[in-house]
Amino acid sequence: MNTKSSQEVTSISIEAARKIVAPLYEALNEPSKKDVDDLLAKATNPDYRSYSTNSEWISREQLAGVFKMMGSVVPDLRWTVEDIQTIGDQIIVRGRATGTPTDEFWGAKPTGKSFDTMAIDIFTVRNGKLATAYHVENWAGALQQIAG
Repeated sequence: MNTKSSQEVTSISIEAARKIVAPLYEALNEPSKKDVDDLLAKATNPDYRSYSTNSEWISREQLAGVFKMMGSVVPDLRWTVEDIQTIGDQIIVRGRATGTPTDEFWGAKPTGKSFDTMAIDIFTVRNGKLATAYHVENWAGALQQIAG
């Protein structure tokens, strides 16, 4: 007997979620050494939207530009998946970003100090790829760390 209601959705497995997000996070690890455009194309739908607020978003192509800029300013940028959960067609990632800026970073001059900060990403999956992302990073904390 099937006890699922018609509104219940089977969640993406954790293993499948890791595979889906892997190219995006690979693009965030030393991005200046990677083909960021190709990695994002592997992970995301062509109409992917990355939201940093409830209403403002950038496209996959614009996101690639942000990743490349970050890679040029923070050459040793590392972004790891610390925890991953799924709910229906959504993937939630608690990530960790570390690096040492060598040029101005979000308005802060380089000091030789590194940052270690947390990020939360909530992705929606469509057709096996990422369709949208809502993300929050603790850049204020990172800037405090590099300011010293």
